[in-house]
Amino acid sequence: MKLEQIRSIAKLHSISPGKLAITELVRAIQSKEGNFECFGTAFNGECDQTGCSWREDCFATSRKNGVS
Repeated sequence: MKLEQIRSIAKLHSISPGKLAITELVRAIQSKEGNFECFGTAFNGECDQTGCSWREDCFATSRKNGVS
């Protein structure tokens, strides 16, 4: 998902994106949505949060950051 899309979603949840990094911003959105703040932490490409709207981006971020 593009940064501008993430910022728009944040604003819908009354979160001021400011200068937050994408990972921090997505985690703030996850918290507001009542979910775990776990974006970018999927280990070995596994995650039990099957209904998460950030799932695919999370896996990509985890791989990029060497978590997977």
